[in-house]
Amino acid sequence: MKKSLLVFSLLPYLFFAQETPKLTDEMAIKLSEKPLHCINQEYPNKTAHIINNENEVTLSPKDLHPSFYGCFDWHSSVHGHWMLVRLLKTKPNLSVAKDIENILDNSFKKENLQIEADYFTKYQLTTTFERTYGWAWLLKLDEELTTWNHPKAKIWHQNLKPLTDKILASWKTFLPKQTYPNRTGVHPNTAFAMVFALDWARATGDKAFENELIEKAKYFYLNNIKTPAYLEPDGSDFFSPSLEIADLMRRILPQKEFVNWLDNFYEKRSLENISKIPVVSDLSDYQTVHLVGLSFTKAWCMKGIAKSLPENHPLKKEFQKIATIFLNNGLPLLFQGNYGGDHWLASFAVYALEE
Repeated sequence: MKKSLLVFSLLPYLFFAQETPKLTDEMAIKLSEKPLHCINQEYPNKTAHIINNENEVTLSPKDLHPSFYGCFDWHSSVHGHWMLVRLLKTKPNLSVAKDIENILDNSFKKENLQIEADYFTKYQLTTTFERTYGWAWLLKLDEELTTWNHPKAKIWHQNLKPLTDKILASWKTFLPKQTYPNRTGVHPNTAFAMVFALDWARATGDKAFENELIEKAKYFYLNNIKTPAYLEPDGSDFFSPSLEIADLMRRILPQKEFVNWLDNFYEKRSLENISKIPVVSDLSDYQTVHLVGLSFTKAWCMKGIAKSLPENHPLKKEFQKIATIFLNNGLPLLFQGNYGGDHWLASFAVYALEE
C-alpha cells in the first residue's frame, strides 16, 4: 500500500482526546487492590485441568496450583503476580508495598512453585495447559524478577525457576511444530505470546530461543498484506489480531523494513476500523467485558508501534493520540464491572500505562 493511503482523517475518533493518563502512586494503589483481593480468592474458579480419572475429581484449584490458584484462572493469577512485582519494583514506597510483599512471599514459596512445575509431568494431558497465553505471562513474570536487583526478587526468581524451566522447555518443543499461527483476538493469539517470549529471550540472553522466535515470526507474518482488520473485533476479543502482529514485527525488523511491511499490511479501511473505541454493552458479562481489555491492548500496541516509526510517518502521531483515547476509555470502565473484569483487567491497565 502506498504511504499516501495511510494519511486519513481521524477527527471522528479524536474530538474527545484527553491528556495521556499516568501511572501515579494513587492510580497504582487503586489498581493494586484488584490482584491483592483476588490472588488468595479460590472461588469462583475456571480450572483448565483435564480430569483423567475419578481420583482427580476432588482436587481443588489450590491442590493443583498452590501458587496460582486465585483470580478465577491460572493465567490471570500469573499476570496479577506480575503486576504486583512490577509495582513493588518501580514504586517501592507505595502505602501497600508491605501488603504486596507479603502476598508475593506466600505465593513464591519454593515448595509451592515446585508443585506448580511438577503439574506438567504429574498429570496426563498437561502439555497444552495454558499454551501459549499463560506461558507468555509466566515468562513476563520471570523477566520482571530477572531484571530486578533486589534480595527478595533474587529469592523469588530462584524459587520460580523450576516452573520457568518447564514452560520454556515446553515452548521450545512446541515452536518448531507450530505450523500455523493463531489469529484470534483471545487467549491463544500467537503474536501476543511471541512478543512476550521474545522480550524474555532478550532480557535473559537466550539467543537460540530468540532466533527461533524471529524466524517463526517471519514465517508466519512477513508476507502478510492487506490484513482484514476491518472485520475486527469479535464479540469477546481483548486483542486486536492485526495490532498484535504489528507489535511483534516492529521488534524483529529494522525500521526501514518495518515501515515498508506496515504500509503494505494495513489498508485505509482497516486503519479506520481499529481506531474505533470498542462498544462494551454489558460490563457484568464475563465475555463481553473482554472488550474493555481490548482498549488497553490496542493502546500498548499503538504506543509501541508509534515509538518504532520515524518522525515523518503519518501513523506515528495518530497512533499516539488514539492510544491515549483508548486508555482514557478503558480506565473508568475497569472500576465499574464485577469479578469478570476485576480478576484481570488491572494487570492490562498497568502494562498499557507503562509501555
